[in-house]
Amino acid sequence: QVQLVESGGGSVQPRGSLRPSCVASGSDLDYTYSSYSMGWLRQAPGKAREGVASIGRDGSTVYAESVKGRFTISRDVAKTTLYLQMNKLNAEDTAIYYCALRGGPLKALDAQVYKHWGQGTQVTVSS
Repeated sequence: QVQLVESGGGSVQPRGSLRPSCVASGSDLDYTYSSYSMGWLRQAPGKAREGVASIGRDGSTVYAESVKGRFTISRDVAKTTLYLQMNKLNAEDTAIYYCALRGGPLKALDAQVYKHWGQGTQVTVSS
C-alpha cells in the first residue's frame, strides 16, 4: 500500500506564492517499487484532471506549458516528500491539486499512468 498526504494549499492573491507538499508512506515504497516517480496534477471545477509537473527517479522534471517558469517541482528522497513551489499564481491556477505516484523511474504528466493518489489540497487564487 501507498499513502500520500498533501498539505500547504490555501488562498492567495494573484501573483502570490504557495508551496504545497506531499508525504509518501507505505510498505509498497520499500517492497514493491524498486523505483517510482511522482507528480502534481490538478482539477479545476468542470474541467478534466491535468498534469502540472512530474519528477522522475533521476530527478529530471517536466512541466505543463501553462506553469513553466512559475512552478518548480522537487523531492526529498530521504523524507519521501514531494514539493511544488508555485509563484506568480493567477486565477487560472485555482484547482484542487493532487499528489500522485507511479511505479517506474519515468516522469509523466498523463493522469492515467498514476496508480496512487492523495486526497488533494485546494488552491484558490483570488483578489
